[in-house]
Amino acid sequence: MFDIKVFDGMKTEEKYETMLSMLKSIVEDEEDIITNIANAAALINAIIGRVNWCGFYFIKNGELVLGPFQGMPACTRIKIGSGVCGSAVKDKKVMRIKDVHEFKGHIACDAASNSELVIPIIKNEKVYGVLDIDSEEVGRFTELEELYAEKCIELLSKYIDWEKLSK
Repeated sequence: MFDIKVFDGMKTEEKYETMLSMLKSIVEDEEDIITNIANAAALINAIIGRVNWCGFYFIKNGELVLGPFQGMPACTRIKIGSGVCGSAVKDKKVMRIKDVHEFKGHIACDAASNSELVIPIIKNEKVYGVLDIDSEEVGRFTELEELYAEKCIELLSKYIDWEKLSK
């Protein structure tokens, strides 16, 4: 059973550390990839807070395809190199965008989004997809959210065979 109230009164970094332990406990004994990714999206969405969209895209047939997420319906396919997510894949780097309206080629899946954090999923030098987190607040994401989102992907990579999602 999940109770968000356990996070009441915690400092931000303490919440994020607890999020990592909860994520590990959710995925370490579950073998189903979709189940683990869906729970990861829900947990990250709930704990990071002040976000309007949180989810995953995976590379299939040379493009990003929507995976499990929390939020409004989203773009189902994104070309590699397009938008913030496609750029993160192409450049193999984290994209922390203060104001998406200033990002050339931004793809507005949810018109309410104003800032975005995208973490590429890379294992053994191969990119498998991205974790995408959006907020209605300009400048919502800091180095702290970036650090812990990266730690979430590192943790998931220990338990998920990303290769199975690219087929």
